[in-house]
Amino acid sequence: MTLLAAEIDHFVNRLTSQHDGLLGECESHENLSSTQEHILMLLGETPELTNSELASTLHITPAATTKALKKLQTGGLLASTRNVTDARRVEFTLTEKARPIALEHASHHQKTLGAYQELLVHFTENEQKTIQKFLSALTEVRQ
Repeated sequence: MTLLAAEIDHFVNRLTSQHDGLLGECESHENLSSTQEHILMLLGETPELTNSELASTLHITPAATTKALKKLQTGGLLASTRNVTDARRVEFTLTEKARPIALEHASHHQKTLGAYQELLVHFTENEQKTIQKFLSALTEVRQ
């Protein structure tokens, strides 16, 4: 994936009301929000993240993350444990039931980035630099 494809993904994610901005339909057929599926994907990539780490990565409030985490735990998709060396730190991990959903969501991300990459071949290198400059500036303004 090129830097420009990643920036387009970042831009679309921030612009849309959902936190993924994925193209096409979800294939997991679970009754989960985009945020919940994204949490599963993140925990599949980096196990033992905390509520605040997930909130920071997703650019959402800790309260919104807590709500999503509770639903995932209730559905048997997440387990939580206290860190052995720091009992204040509650870490979340995927259950076996959640692994296929996390993988599907990661695959959906890759398909979306592939679509962005295909779109970029229609632009010259100079045009891509202009698009990248615009998206960087727009992202900066929106922060």
